[in-house]
Amino acid sequence: MTGFALGADQEEWCGQLRALAAGRLRPLAERGEPGRVNRPLLAELGGLGLLERVFTSGALDLCLLRESLAHGCTEAETALALQGLGAHPVLRFGSAAQRERWLPPVRAGRSVAAFALSEPGAGSDAAALALAATRDGTRDGTGWRLDGEKCWISNAPEADFYTVFARTGEGAGAKGVSAFLVPADRPGLTGEALDMLSPHPIGSLAFDGVPVGPEDLLGEPGRGFRVAMDTLNLFRPSVGAFAVGMARAALDATLAHTAGRAAFGGTLSDLQAVAHRVADMATRTEAARLLVYAAAAAHDDGAPDVPRRAAMAKLLATETAQYVVDQAVQLHGAVALRRGHLLEHLYREVRAPRIYEGASEVQRTIIAKELYRDLPARLPEPGSKPEPGSRPGSVRPAGAVAAR
Repeated sequence: MTGFALGADQEEWCGQLRALAAGRLRPLAERGEPGRVNRPLLAELGGLGLLERVFTSGALDLCLLRESLAHGCTEAETALALQGLGAHPVLRFGSAAQRERWLPPVRAGRSVAAFALSEPGAGSDAAALALAATRDGTRDGTGWRLDGEKCWISNAPEADFYTVFARTGEGAGAKGVSAFLVPADRPGLTGEALDMLSPHPIGSLAFDGVPVGPEDLLGEPGRGFRVAMDTLNLFRPSVGAFAVGMARAALDATLAHTAGRAAFGGTLSDLQAVAHRVADMATRTEAARLLVYAAAAAHDDGAPDVPRRAAMAKLLATETAQYVVDQAVQLHGAVALRRGHLLEHLYREVRAPRIYEGASEVQRTIIAKELYRDLPARLPEPGSKPEPGSRPGSVRPAGAVAAR
């Protein structure tokens, strides 16, 4: 990738993925039951090697993968992304035994993973979690018992294992959170499906003395916040890519519709009001797309400002996709509201990404905190003065010698 322009091989790969999603994956998705894990679809994603790519790709390739699949089949994109979200902590922080036990079946689409962070009173605020992990005296104090609830967990209650974040008490706030790999068959763990505006399963989990031990830890005790943020910093830009994929699908449908729809002695595209609206849709989509790629590239380069860039990418892309899909529905008219129409489907799908993995308000908070934290580095030192011949606003410390 040169700058923000994709190379020819990347463009070709994305085109192949879009065709694969529309021609091979969408029929499997349509045969699935809404609100249930589509295991045949997961098996196909595994057989095609796409789940493997989730665990071997950098952030940019993950974004290209999610954007391209979303253009042709949002259900396939979401199934793939949830496998990565739930199992990425195992890849990065799991023991050798955990990785050997769980990652191969996840990559093959045989086991279903889930990321269990949100709670009824905490949302995505890992520092405010209430799920309690108390020391278990029956194991010489080396284990814990989990008590509490998780809510709005994708793939629950049908997942085969959960990455669970609980308060173990090593410190206040985020310092007291630990991450555990909890198999779904642990005693005391139950779940319930929630009736949500989403085609993929979302449920709640109840923990009633669920036993976990040191062998279930992901990372170190009290360092679960790091596990959560490492995962979210990778996947937040790719949530933006998912949104961009939906926006591009809506834009393509709108271009085809307005170019062919007869109206007022011509076509809809001949109307300046329509053409300008489509131009705005395309411009906003491209801006969001470039911001997503920039955030992904920063992650792959190990840049220090990844949290801010990831938050900006998710914020702009998800808000943009909502706007583009809404405008597409408006330009299509009543036909877009018919059950089964592409835009009716996208209209339902596009709303949730503005909430999950950190709502838009959370992203704005992250962005602002990062900006104010870095403010001292942005301000000129006391006594600084403009360098001769410099642009307005650029400064150098007084007495400094410019490097040559």
